[in-house]
Amino acid sequence: MFKYSFCSFTAMISISIICAATGSNAETVEDKIARAITAAPADVTNAATIMDVDGTILRAGTNGWVCLPGIGLIPGDQHPMCNDAVWMKWMAAAASGTAFSTDVIGVSYMLAGDALVNNDNPMATDPNDGGVWVQDGPHVMMLFPNMEMVADLPRNPFVGGPYVMWGDTPLAHVMLPMEAKQAP
Repeated sequence: MFKYSFCSFTAMISISIICAATGSNAETVEDKIARAITAAPADVTNAATIMDVDGTILRAGTNGWVCLPGIGLIPGDQHPMCNDAVWMKWMAAAASGTAFSTDVIGVSYMLAGDALVNNDNPMATDPNDGGVWVQDGPHVMMLFPNMEMVADLPRNPFVGGPYVMWGDTPLAHVMLPMEAKQAP
């Protein structure tokens, strides 16, 4: 009986230590808000709604912008973004795999940078697949009602300036990098 009690006590202490360690590493709402507001200029973020990647509203806003502490489409991502209503519809379509279209231009800020992604295939997960992978620093993204409007923009992210990402998919958008990047 003593051995069982000692083992149970040891297990309880171990679980308590693990839970305490996990709890102390858990990100607070304030941490998520602080990261989310680095995605755009203050005149956007000051009155923006801050929404967690799971849809939980962390702070209500009034200006129509929604800032997130990460990209919910990429599990565990911590690259913040601030989206107008058009981009929020785009995010919902991308998450659900449904078609997206718009009659107006959409804008998204990612001034804290982005994750490494395949420039041609939004579903790619292996950077060694032979595709063109890119990780932008600060940038703005734009959606257009008709991608023919930007047909002359390059698809190559390494030629400098704006380029089209995911151009042959319904999730096509224009990337406007704010700083140079190095080719892989």
